[in-house]
Amino acid sequence: MGIGRSVIAAGIIFAGFTLFTKTKDVITSPEGRILSRSVQDSICTVYGMLETTWIKRGFPLALLTLLLITPLTINNYYIDVLTITGIYAILALGLNIVVGLAGLLDLGYVAFYAVGAYSYGILNTQFGISFWPAILIGAILAAVAGMLLGMVTLRLRGDYLAIVTLGFLMIVHLVLNNWDHVTRGPNGILGIQSPSIGGFVFSEPIHFYYLILALAVFTVFVINRINHSWIGRAWIAMRENEIAASAMGIDVTKMKILAFALGASWAGIAGVFFAGRYSFISPESFTFLETVLVLSMVVLGGMGSIPGVILGAALLIILPEIFRGFQDYRMLAFGGAMVLMMAFRPQGFIGNPRRKIELHG
Repeated sequence: MGIGRSVIAAGIIFAGFTLFTKTKDVITSPEGRILSRSVQDSICTVYGMLETTWIKRGFPLALLTLLLITPLTINNYYIDVLTITGIYAILALGLNIVVGLAGLLDLGYVAFYAVGAYSYGILNTQFGISFWPAILIGAILAAVAGMLLGMVTLRLRGDYLAIVTLGFLMIVHLVLNNWDHVTRGPNGILGIQSPSIGGFVFSEPIHFYYLILALAVFTVFVINRINHSWIGRAWIAMRENEIAASAMGIDVTKMKILAFALGASWAGIAGVFFAGRYSFISPESFTFLETVLVLSMVVLGGMGSIPGVILGAALLIILPEIFRGFQDYRMLAFGGAMVLMMAFRPQGFIGNPRRKIELHG
C-alpha cells in the first residue's frame, strides 16, 4: 500500500511538472499567444454582455432570489456547503480590500479571522456576551489588530510586507496554542452559544444559511460603496504608484492603515459567525493554508472585482465538494487550474475594469 501511494504521488508530481512545462512552451509560442488572446477576448465578450444596463440591474436581484429559494430544495449537507461558501466569500471580500484595491500582499489575513472567532468564544463562555454584541466587538478588535499591523508595516512593500504579515499570523497561532488560561490551547473552546433573536435560537443549517447570506449581502453593499467612493479611488491610486498618489495629495499612510483595518473587520465578522455556527474553535482552524485558500479566491476570481471574488469563493468551495470522490487528485487539479489561469486570464475570471490599463497597457 505504501509503495502504491508513493508511485501515485510520484506520478502526480511528474504530471504537474509536465503540465507546467508544456503550458509554458505553448504560451511562449506564436500559436499560444494567439490562443491566449482569443480566450481573453471571448471572456471579455461575455463580460461585456454582463455589463449591459438591464443585466447589471436584473442579475443581482435574480441571483439573490435564487439564493433565497435554493436551500428549500436541497438537503442539509449542501446547505452547510453553501454556508461555508458564504463565510469564505466574506473573507475574500475583506482580503480583496487589502490585496485587490490597496495592492498590499497580506499573508496573515486569517489571523484577523481568528481574532473575531476567539473574541466571541472568550466573551461568550467567560462573560456570557451574546452573538449580536460580540459580532460588533469582534469586528472592532480585528480592525484594531489590522490597524496595529498596518502601523508596523508602513514602510514595507512586496515580499518584505508578505513576510512580516506571515510572521504576524505565526505569532497569533502560537498565542492561541500556548495561552491555555485564556484560549484553552490546542483543545480549543467548546460550548459557544448559537445566535438567537428573542426566543428564536438558530439551530438548523438553514437558519445559519440565511444569516450568512444576510451578512454577505451587507458586506457586498458596504464594500461596493467604499469601492466607488474617494477612498476606493485613493486605494487604487496608491496601488498603482505610491509616489504619484502622495504627490496628488493622498495620505498614503492613513490609506494603508485604513485598508488593513477595514479588511480585518470583515474577517472578524466572519470569525464571530464561524464560532457561533460550530460552537467550537481551535487554532487548527486558522492556519496559513486558510490564507492561501482565501488569497487564491481573490486571484482566481479577479482582484478588485466584487463579483469575481464571490465567484472565486464559490468555485474553490463548491467544486471540491462536487468532486470529493477524486479527493486524491484535487490539489493537482487546483494547481493546474491556477497555472492555466495565470497563463490565459491573469486578471481572473471577472477582472476589475480599472485594472485593464495595468494588465493590457
